[in-house]
Amino acid sequence: MPTTVRDAVFEVLRSHGVDRIFANPGSTEVDLLTDLPDHLDFVLALHEGSVLGMATGHAIAAGKPALALLHTTAGYGNAVGGLATARANRAPVVLLVGQQDRRHLAAAPFLVGDLAALAGSYPVSVEEPARAGDVPGAIARALHDATIHRGPAVVIIPMSDWAEPADEVRAPAARRLVVGTSADPDAVAAIAAVLRDAERPALVLGSLADDPGTWSAVAELATALDSPVWQAAYSYRMGFDQTSPLFAGHLPPGRAALRDALGEHDVVLVLGAHAFRQYLYEEGDFVGGDTRVLVVTEDADEAVHSDAELAVIAPIDAVAGALAQDLPVRTPAARDPRPTPAPLVAEPGAEIRPGDVFQALAERLPAESTYFEESPSTRRPLLAALPVRAPFGFLTAAMGGLGFAVPGAIGVKMARPERPVVAIVGDGASLYNVQALWSAQKYGVGVLFVVMSNGGYAVMDRLAHNAGATPPWPGFGEISLSTLAAGFGCPAKRIETVEELLAVLDEVVPTLGERTEPLVLDVAVTTS
Repeated sequence: MPTTVRDAVFEVLRSHGVDRIFANPGSTEVDLLTDLPDHLDFVLALHEGSVLGMATGHAIAAGKPALALLHTTAGYGNAVGGLATARANRAPVVLLVGQQDRRHLAAAPFLVGDLAALAGSYPVSVEEPARAGDVPGAIARALHDATIHRGPAVVIIPMSDWAEPADEVRAPAARRLVVGTSADPDAVAAIAAVLRDAERPALVLGSLADDPGTWSAVAELATALDSPVWQAAYSYRMGFDQTSPLFAGHLPPGRAALRDALGEHDVVLVLGAHAFRQYLYEEGDFVGGDTRVLVVTEDADEAVHSDAELAVIAPIDAVAGALAQDLPVRTPAARDPRPTPAPLVAEPGAEIRPGDVFQALAERLPAESTYFEESPSTRRPLLAALPVRAPFGFLTAAMGGLGFAVPGAIGVKMARPERPVVAIVGDGASLYNVQALWSAQKYGVGVLFVVMSNGGYAVMDRLAHNAGATPPWPGFGEISLSTLAAGFGCPAKRIETVEELLAVLDEVVPTLGERTEPLVLDVAVTTS
């Protein structure tokens, strides 16, 4: 029987399979962290944004809650952007936030924080245990909240609580949690009836369709329907083999182009997304008046925000699998195979275009690998040149913020050390959490970081140019990412020609599965 709150918390973590803690601690967390038990590894990050980024990547890759620890107001405040990313990316993260000593909170001591509302509505739950003895149960419930609601759950813990006696009565939290995975037969029948009568159906896949079971079920359904498969605009994960002849491409983020893309279809079934995610506002409907839209998603918020005839909240793989079994298999139409670009050839001294980087990676990365995208100015050509071929092949920040890719890739590789992981980031984006490179080298995390160095905010420059305006922000071509990486102890190379790029990728990519040393490639790219 644990004797202290600290011991009881370690028992809760052990029983839930939590074996790692990501942290940037302060004085309010020392009593918890010193002399950690053997089953709990400690991972230090040098900035709170990196803590949340690594924990988020780890949670997504492991498919279970990751544990993070931050220091009262300053630490928690610095991490709120990362917390928002964890929520948008549906990552089950449990965040413990240190608070001043409970015995004099009423006296407003130094380092006391008004913490409960600091992150607004982004946490899926926030608990401030009323007594020290309530802390273990609060953490157990946070683990469940993060799992059920697929987002960050926060527990605020005064520094004096850890040494207090543990309650003898078991904490009020379920010891085991089971989430149902079946599909409602009536909902499946309603969707099947519409699809059975459809003459030109199409599937649209969202980020929640990215797991092996759903990939398999969707592929079977798409084959049965002989329907084109689109990836929803601004997906942060992918749900279909993008080298398949059935893959139609990525939906455009504007209403007019979306109507054109889906205009020939009489029924559109959206799986794992809401209908429809867009970027800049445009007038008009999402689809034409003759197109029926159905949605299946596990996320209630996606369902209620969908412009759809029917929205079903259910496990996507179960519904897709049931539909594939229920619907007749259609005769496949003739389709041309997807074109394969000619191999990239290095001309002596040739400058590097962004497309050269993407093609070089596409020619070398195995299907069973994960790449991060955080290069806004080149996202579209990147997605076109580097198709995802297997589950968990792609990740990016769901809410569009920068700073997730570098620490997120580290967290993914820590959870799946045998998997090749590549982070493709702009030089501006890489600066948001560049401190995470220290953690990568310190803990032997073999991520390949490909930094697209164009010396400025290229996407912002383009938007200003399109508006016919002159941007006030300067470029920052004098910043050397390879020098910064080396300063954190992380191996780095500056790459300035296609010949150099191909040589280093030929050397490094085959080692990514077993690699235990990070590498930054600071790639000088043109802005064309």
